Amino acid sequence: EVQLQASGGGLVQAGGSLRLSCAVSGFTLGDVPIAWFRQAPGKEREGVSAMSKSDGEQYYSDSVKGRFTISSDNARNMVYLQMNNLKAEDTAAYYCAAAPGIKGYYLDYVMYDYWGRGTQVTVSS
Repeated sequence: EVQLQASGGGLVQAGGSLRLSCAVSGFTLGDVPIAWFRQAPGKEREGVSAMSKSDGEQYYSDSVKGRFTISSDNARNMVYLQMNNLKAEDTAAYYCAAAPGIKGYYLDYVMYDYWGRGTQVTVSS
């Protein structure tokens, strides 16, 4: 059974940092596209960061480029999102997702088959 579990969210002040983690099971990291999405109340779900595969091309939304970094540890079946210089507008529930087999549109949520529960990030200012 494919499962993803996000963790690491919390409350931070603007300018601070957090690292989100996503534990995956039911499939092997390496060739599977993985992404992080976020959604705030009343707002559309946004693709934050993605990788086409482990050590593959990385993609970032313009709003987080230069501040967030996606990475993975295949041996531990973990995916991470390092978030630096957090802003109030980063406040949202963050979700990790997997989409085996897709080739493109990595930041489009409709392409993803498997989703984690999500973890809340709140940035105060």
